[in-house]
Amino acid sequence: MKRPSKKLVLENGMEFYGVGFGADNRKVCEVVFNTSVVGYQEIISDPSYAEQIVVMTYPLIGNYGITDEDFESRTPSIGGIVVRECCDTPSNFRFTKTLEEELDEHGIPCLSGVDTRMLTKVIRSLGRPMGAIVEAEMPKEKALKLIASTPRATDLVSRVSCRKRWLSRTPNHTYHVVAVDCGIKASVIKTLNGRGCNVTIVPYCSPAEVILAFNPDGILFSNGPGSAADAPEVSKLFKALKGKKPICGIGLGCEIIADACGAKLEKEGCGIHGDHPVRDLSCGRINIAVLNQSFNIAGIEETKLSATHVTVPEGNVVGFENEKDKIFAVQFQLESAPGPKDNVGLIDKFIKMMEDNRNA
Repeated sequence: MKRPSKKLVLENGMEFYGVGFGADNRKVCEVVFNTSVVGYQEIISDPSYAEQIVVMTYPLIGNYGITDEDFESRTPSIGGIVVRECCDTPSNFRFTKTLEEELDEHGIPCLSGVDTRMLTKVIRSLGRPMGAIVEAEMPKEKALKLIASTPRATDLVSRVSCRKRWLSRTPNHTYHVVAVDCGIKASVIKTLNGRGCNVTIVPYCSPAEVILAFNPDGILFSNGPGSAADAPEVSKLFKALKGKKPICGIGLGCEIIADACGAKLEKEGCGIHGDHPVRDLSCGRINIAVLNQSFNIAGIEETKLSATHVTVPEGNVVGFENEKDKIFAVQFQLESAPGPKDNVGLIDKFIKMMEDNRNA
């Protein structure tokens, strides 16, 4: 099969040539890199990467194919991926299709054969640049005009959130959680189900009265794309629910809670996307967490929140709590799908909050 020649053009004019893989189309959006060794299926189907071109630093992608049970969302919203090498002959008894088939089905372009080490260094220096995957023969000037005419998306939560509420039940449930869908991962819901929780997933713009009418044991503000500034409806919702039920925040949900509680969100340059060490301040243990972070939480000491987790070695706050208002949130992925599973036990902290509130 003859594959088309493609290139990635960054907003600073740098060009990275390679071979097209997946959908044969153009894409212009923000470019980030991810350092995860496994989990490319979870990454391409994670709504947190909506409208982003993700550069995979691990050199071989696609070698275990795509598995129906491992999707994080029904319809991938990632902008595209760039890899060193794509494998179109996967070896895995669970796989149902190849990575290329999945990308082509959903119109996601991929660029392979790229020096991803060099590209990662460039992204680190530029922050999160805009870029375009285009035909190799397109003049650079035309590609730069295409990039300049494409604004960064600011309505991503509304794009990936569910339109109507839906339920995920488990037999003989103990607790009922309402999850505010800012781009929730399926594995978060599965993890809660596995711990005896029925989960009602509601749109990001749901009124507080509707959520409280479910009489949940706890409320979860999910992960998602973009920034807290782009989701004022969710911030308003949190303020209306604060102190009324135990609340857990993950990823974007954590950032929205921090911002609503008076902390400052500062841009993190290129951000941290992938596996990264995190210290649990309650015991000093260092675990590997899966981060998708573009903002630092600063000024937390000026709020009523207490830091629970920080990155190593940077010392950036990535987790906090407020026992009085029954709040617990982390910027990393609690369920850590597909791994490592170092922090999955923190879900039990949310479970304990609901149990204590019920028995109070």
